[in-house]
This record gives sequence, C-alpha cells and structure tokens, in this order.
Amino acid sequence: MAVILDGKETAEHLKGVLKERLEALRAKDYEPVLAIILAGSSKPSAMYASFMQKVAKGYGIGAEIFRKGDDVTEEELGKLITDLSNDRKYTGILMMMPLPKGISEEKMIALIHPDKDVDGLTDTNAGRLSCGKAGLFGCTPRAVMAILDDYHIDMDGKKAVVIGRSNVIGKPVSLMLLKKNATVTICHSHTKNLAEITRQADILVAAVGHANCVTKDMVKPGAIVIDVGINRVEGKTVGDVDYEGVSEIAGAITPVPGGVGSVTTTMVIENIIAAGEKQLAQ
Repeated sequence: MAVILDGKETAEHLKGVLKERLEALRAKDYEPVLAIILAGSSKPSAMYASFMQKVAKGYGIGAEIFRKGDDVTEEELGKLITDLSNDRKYTGILMMMPLPKGISEEKMIALIHPDKDVDGLTDTNAGRLSCGKAGLFGCTPRAVMAILDDYHIDMDGKKAVVIGRSNVIGKPVSLMLLKKNATVTICHSHTKNLAEITRQADILVAAVGHANCVTKDMVKPGAIVIDVGINRVEGKTVGDVDYEGVSEIAGAITPVPGGVGSVTTTMVIENIIAAGEKQLAQ
C-alpha cells in the first residue's frame, strides 16, 4: 500500500516557520493585515471568507472582510480594489470568486497590486513565475510543492505528468516542477493516449475536476500521486484519483480530504507574510 502524504502534517510543520517569520516582522513594528473582498451572495464564498479570517486571526494576523452586494457595479468594486491596493495598512488582498454577474473577473484581478496579490492571480505574478523570478504564486500549486518538499520527494530529473492546464493550478504547478528540474508533461482534454503518458510518470499530479478519473491502470507502480481534485459524489468529498485502487499500486498518495487542500490555506498565510516582508523592504 502507498504511503499517505498527509497534508495536515505538512501544514503543522510549516506553522512553526511561519510564526518565526511573523515574529521577525513584528520585531520591526510591522503588523500584517489581510483584506478579504466578498462581493455578491455566494454562500460558499461567504463561508470561505469567514474561514480565512479565522485562520489569519489564529496566526495573529489582522483580517477585515469588505462586503458588497449583488448589485455592486464594476466601478464601485474596482474603486474598492484600487483603494485597498494603495492603502499601506493592508498587506494582502484576497478576492472571493465568482464575482456577481456583469463584473469582469479579469478586469478586477488586474486592479490588484501584484505585491498584495496573495492568491497569485495577476498577470504580473504569472509572468514572474514563468520567468523564474520571486513573486506571490497560487496557493494550491504551492501546496502541492510544499507536500513534495515536506516528504523529501526528489524531483530532480524525474518524469512529472500534470493532468490539467488551468491558469490556477495546471500551468503554475508545471512551472514549479520544472524549476525543481523535473521533466514535465502537461496533459488535458485533447491529449491522446492519456493512460500511456501517465504510466510513465514518477510524479503524477491530477488537477482535472472530475471524480475518480485517474484509475489504477493509469499509474506506474511506485509513482508519487498528488490529487488536487475536490468533488462531491453522493454526499462525500472525493478527489480526481480513485484512491482505493491507486493506493494499491502507487508509492505515495495524497488523500482527499486531508491532502493538498489542508496545505492551501497555510500557503495563503505564507503569501501574506511574504508580501509583508517585501513591503517592509521597500
């Protein structure tokens, strides 16, 4: 059976390091504050906003939620984002999505200052990642890398296959693996002979959004399998990987829940701290 890559343990290991970095900021009289933008009436967004506020406060980080109704205009929301970007009080900005109908997410993301973009959504941070420069990058792909690092999984020269090419997960995690000297293949809905490709992977990352679409026959014996998917099936939360089947053949695997998602919120905190460190240095 595969080794379970426990995201909760990774998050716990990271906590101590993050608290040390926070203390270093406070020693220089800098108190980080997170601005959470909640526009519209999405219940999942409201729940996540409250959850992130609670997580931030658990680290002693200030967190304020800025609420706007479904009737908010693009101009009003844009002004809020611009004001928060320009206000030195706020270290980072986290915008809940989806936004209300009629508001362009692309336009609103573009208004977030890249050095406050704790979700790593702006084109500037995507460009920094592509060029191998420092920046604030997506929290889910960084959570994938944090788990691999925490379990001392060597990526140098390994064949990595990423299923999914989204701007939020697939592309950034591919670039992060490439930076670790993995040889990376990106697969997607138009890929032919998918199983033939995935069976070559030493490290397989599934980020598709379809329940149990990665099966045992698609995995190389001993491979490291990272499941990024979160799907609801018959009232249960499951990943993109058939956990029971794949765990019989994989060398190590992340569970769902309790895997990548458990580290993602920790990466939001890390991005807030990194944003504070950069702003303090300017």
